[in-house]
Amino acid sequence: MIVRTAVRGDLPAVLALLADESAVTDPASVRIGAAYEAAFAAIEADPRNELLVLDEGDGTVLGCLQLTRIPGLGRGGAERALIEAVRIRADRRGGGLGRLLLARAIDRAREQGCSLVQLTSNKRRTEAHRFYASLGFERSHDGFKLAL
Repeated sequence: MIVRTAVRGDLPAVLALLADESAVTDPASVRIGAAYEAAFAAIEADPRNELLVLDEGDGTVLGCLQLTRIPGLGRGGAERALIEAVRIRADRRGGGLGRLLLARAIDRAREQGCSLVQLTSNKRRTEAHRFYASLGFERSHDGFKLAL
């Protein structure tokens, strides 16, 4: 297994992971519009953002997450890392792949000087919450969203 930065060719597989919470979606069936292309280009161009994928070693994407470093004045001016959009392909969950992907993301955040890693997760993803707790993440805040 390889954890690497996503390339444009990974976009269909990443979108399939994000779109399908319960079954394997054929990445070839995912329609990639201009908004996805622009979002991928923005992530790729921003040195504080990384889209990481878990590659089986042959180019097959089994998981993904987005890692963003955020400068701030809190915590003594230290940077923090935000992890979002964590997904492992449904048919491969439970075998330690998520643990491997998150461990690499946490290592990258540490290597980049972050003093804290935080993540967001939809309240409905209760199994994911148990998984994050098993990695040492603690529920410390409630999040709020405002659609614009």
